[in-house]
Amino acid sequence: MDFEKAKERIGFLRNELNRHNYLYYVKATPEVSDYDYDILLRELMELEREFPELDDPNSPTRRVGSDITRDFEQVRHTYPMLSLANVYSKAELIEFDNRVKKVISEPVEYVCELKFDGVAINLTYRNGTLQQAVTRGDGTIGDDVTANARTIRSIPLVLHGEGYPDEFEIRGEIFMPRQVFDDLNREREEVGEVPFANPRNAAAGTLKLLNSAEVARRKLDCTLYFLLGENIPSDSHYSNLEVARRWGFKVSDYMTLCKDIAEVQQYIDHWEKARKKLPFDTDGVVIKVNSLRQQQILGLTAKTPRWAVAYKYKPERVSTELLSIDFQVGRTGAVTPVANLRSVKLSGTTVKRASLHNADQIQLLDIHIGDWVFVEKGGEIIPKIVGVDQSKRSLFVQPAIFPENCPECGTPLVRPVGEARYLCPNQYGCPPQIKGRIEHFISRKALNIDGLGEETVALLYDSGLIHNAADLYSIKKEQLLKLERFAEKSADNAISSIERSKKVTFPRVLFGLGIRYVGETTAKKIAQHFRSIDAIAQAAVEQLMEVEDVGESVAQSIRDYFADERNTQLINRLRQAGLQLELQQDEGALLSEKLKDMSIVISGTFSRISREELKELIARHGGKNVSAISASTSLLVAGDNMGPAKLEKATKLGIKIVNEDEFFSMIE
Repeated sequence: MDFEKAKERIGFLRNELNRHNYLYYVKATPEVSDYDYDILLRELMELEREFPELDDPNSPTRRVGSDITRDFEQVRHTYPMLSLANVYSKAELIEFDNRVKKVISEPVEYVCELKFDGVAINLTYRNGTLQQAVTRGDGTIGDDVTANARTIRSIPLVLHGEGYPDEFEIRGEIFMPRQVFDDLNREREEVGEVPFANPRNAAAGTLKLLNSAEVARRKLDCTLYFLLGENIPSDSHYSNLEVARRWGFKVSDYMTLCKDIAEVQQYIDHWEKARKKLPFDTDGVVIKVNSLRQQQILGLTAKTPRWAVAYKYKPERVSTELLSIDFQVGRTGAVTPVANLRSVKLSGTTVKRASLHNADQIQLLDIHIGDWVFVEKGGEIIPKIVGVDQSKRSLFVQPAIFPENCPECGTPLVRPVGEARYLCPNQYGCPPQIKGRIEHFISRKALNIDGLGEETVALLYDSGLIHNAADLYSIKKEQLLKLERFAEKSADNAISSIERSKKVTFPRVLFGLGIRYVGETTAKKIAQHFRSIDAIAQAAVEQLMEVEDVGESVAQSIRDYFADERNTQLINRLRQAGLQLELQQDEGALLSEKLKDMSIVISGTFSRISREELKELIARHGGKNVSAISASTSLLVAGDNMGPAKLEKATKLGIKIVNEDEFFSMIE
């Protein structure tokens, strides 16, 4: 490559890598995989070595991407938090081993750890108590997120046992388990917010929230993997972590001590497939020299330690033909492009469809209908298109064009300022939005109307029986029997379930209205604060913002909802139907303290009560609902068809297990 072409390419790579650094570390909205990023970075490093006259001190090769924001106090690290060099093959792993052996003539042990896909954190402890939590930042300075870190249950506030130094640091990874991620995204979609792209983004975004109560609600987790400071227990990194485990730190159960690089390779080979069964995301393996003395001898480069590398698994990628693109309209009016693909096997499943996210993604990828596209599974779960095979592009392909009008109702689309998505503003005339709001209204966490699913709602809407949620309460059994999906029993069940929904508590009715940005938890807090729908309707933005977790955008959304006459008419009809639109005098008060200080897990299905009602009973008798079984769990309420894994774990930990009838005996 001649000088001018190299100069042009280096300029492009620096700009592109700086942009990706910003998206990843500051905005937490990456556009490329770590693998693709590393390929660009390697190319830039090679060109800079080949053309040293084009060197630039501000090149991305000279810095670590920063996640510093102005919202948190910045703290200088006592020990730099460097990033790890990545390797992608057995040959590169052996090169690393050879480099170590050139410096260290004695035997070398390695510690293998799964590389958690989250946010690096540095915790400082003094006299056995947590003093500070700081993000990696640029490696030298990070953000003080101590208030948020204190809400993470796997981070001990006070250490157990004895023998820990008066002051030390321990580093680890804060991450979001997949199930928590799925639940969070479901909530965000229900209230009209953009879902997170993956658990890592969700963890990064959560850790930067200024409201630590919301951080606590999102159930982050943390695994610790490196101990630093004076007077730490031993020269062995592995042994230090085992001691740290006894102090109360969550250290990975998957950490292994290997006597040589061959055992390291065996560990890597095993977890390449086994990692897909884990409840959290991992994209590789971290390999560290075990001896701290040998680590010091090996030393550091400007960016990375010489005594450790990260082996990154290549995401499974397949090529298939893009047949067409559907533009789907959701409950909130957001238009999402979904690619229809020629069926292809990927990570053990058949993939036919993949999300394209938004118009910007289509433009960025330069996608044409008929292209052969590369598909990966984001977090090994969600299929996504990551590129186009330009070498297979036909002369007859047509550019994919994002519609200017709603594909369902024809209304011109709008793009809110600062958002990447387009919305259909015709919320009261666009069929998918109308049906979506009704589906939300009848959902389990809202009015919990059994016997009416997505297909039934579509049938009722298309037949003209319902146009909004209030119409459900005017339906007669005779009308249902005329429809194809209903027989005598199913019609009776539907009518009975609609009637039972009139007893659903006010907070769930408020959530069921589907006000943008008002999720289940926020609806409960608003209902408890104002106690009636009328008080909420009359509240000013400033009054609404007095409620915990209600900011200006949420408050304004609530005001906009009640300012629309169509919504007030809907609420009046729900009132006439007999729904609960205010809190009862004693609603929310404790019924007893019989379950006080008990952490309770429920699993399975129940005949006398719904799962949501059971959770409410637990809370009103002083108990605490938790989703996962651990050593701190007090009680497991076991219903029919509960998962065998939970039962086995509870039995192993000696946790008390009761059935539905036994639970009611406890609280009665």
